[in-house]
Amino acid sequence: MNDQAPIRVAVTGAAGQIGYSLLFRIASGGLFGPDQPVALNLIEIEPGMKALEGVCMELDDCAFPLLKDIRPTADLNEGFSDVNWALLVGSVPRKAGMERGDLLGINGKIFTGQGQAIAANAASDVRVLVVGNPCNTNCLIAMNNAQEVPQDRWFAMTRLDENRAAAQLAAKANRPVSEVSNVTIWGNHSATQYPDYYNARIGGQSAPEVIDDDTWAHVDFIPTVQQRGAAIIEARGASSAASA
Repeated sequence: MNDQAPIRVAVTGAAGQIGYSLLFRIASGGLFGPDQPVALNLIEIEPGMKALEGVCMELDDCAFPLLKDIRPTADLNEGFSDVNWALLVGSVPRKAGMERGDLLGINGKIFTGQGQAIAANAASDVRVLVVGNPCNTNCLIAMNNAQEVPQDRWFAMTRLDENRAAAQLAAKANRPVSEVSNVTIWGNHSATQYPDYYNARIGGQSAPEVIDDDTWAHVDFIPTVQQRGAAIIEARGASSAASA
């Protein structure tokens, strides 16, 4: 019998593409480990509550031993009540022809409200991971509206850009992506980011020595990583979810 207290996790955009992919991993122990019980506060906007009802049914049907409680809600104060982790996944999605800067006016209001609700309702040890893009900016907005939560408890997930850059380097070098390390991404998750492999390693060697091609770096590599999200939207008609 597991007597550990459950970690309570809030997930915004819980019925969205990424939320749907994420929840079952959390409930199965993929995030906090195979022995740590969890409780889920699932937050959606009112139009998404019907879909969230279906997600809750599926979570129930999986009968995860570690999942101790599910609380679906459209109320931010209720959703962030007593949570130890807040995963801010939901944001207005980017559509074809839209840059991330276009989303700031819309998402700024969303993350202002979420930051305030976290500060007012979350557990004293709360940690916050912002996934909704542009995640660096959204994280800053939420953090500045939750002054009671220490700044070292806030995180923005920009790993996707690093992975995209590593995949391009591996393909160019004709090496497995597992051999690529130390890739750097400068800037926000946007078309102005700067992927940098000056200090990267490929199979233990310096990446600039393995790929000695400045033309490729500036004409192909950098624009490909910068525009990868837009290319995926154009190809599949929706933003990336599985890779994100």
